[in-house]
Amino acid sequence: MADQEPDSTTASSEPAPAKRSQRVALTVLGVVAALLLGFAVGVLARFPFDDSTDTPAADSVDVGFCQDMSVHHDQAVEMSAIALTRSTDTAVQTLAYDILTTQQNQIGQMRGWLTLWERPLYADDGYMKWMGDDAHGSGHDMSGMSDSMSGKGMSTMPGMASQQDLTNLRQAQGPALDVLFLQLMLRHHQGGKPMAEYAAEHASLSVVRNLAQSMVKTQDKESEQMISLLAARNAQPLPLN
Repeated sequence: MADQEPDSTTASSEPAPAKRSQRVALTVLGVVAALLLGFAVGVLARFPFDDSTDTPAADSVDVGFCQDMSVHHDQAVEMSAIALTRSTDTAVQTLAYDILTTQQNQIGQMRGWLTLWERPLYADDGYMKWMGDDAHGSGHDMSGMSDSMSGKGMSTMPGMASQQDLTNLRQAQGPALDVLFLQLMLRHHQGGKPMAEYAAEHASLSVVRNLAQSMVKTQDKESEQMISLLAARNAQPLPLN
């Protein structure tokens, strides 16, 4: 009886799930490490609050920015984890990894500060109330932001993906996944930029202003990269929401 040759199709398909499982495990470890590192940085930064030893008020720019931007970052981390574990495009994987680790680290810092200030990690009265009415006349691009900001806050933040967007991203495969991730993340960056710019100008603590400014600088570079990657894939950015 002749020796039976192995099924090349089966053999070549077996490593894929293993590689994906390994990638997921490494992603989880990276997220946890970045969060813990950021939280430690936030806690250890208590004394560098040299411009004031007072705890920022509950309705301050510092507290509101840390609360809302942490939530905004949470979604970016979620979308990046999907792209990192499911995409096979090296450029997209690298970008997703950079966004995931950077923003998870920043989440750790902001929530570390909120813990030190003994402030809630999440606002309970709507988003972006801390930006105030003067945000409309501050020179920031506030297009798409509701007039409900006046005293009430917003029910959602600019740039945020909908639940349907996230479902579509989880179900997408191949080039379609890459394009959708780039589109959603670019819009996410663009939507969050006015918040970071406002905090960079109006936060009372220098460490908060510096973090906000670093977000603007980093995300501007990433946005340029995403625009270029979309163009290379014959795709267009999504309109701002």
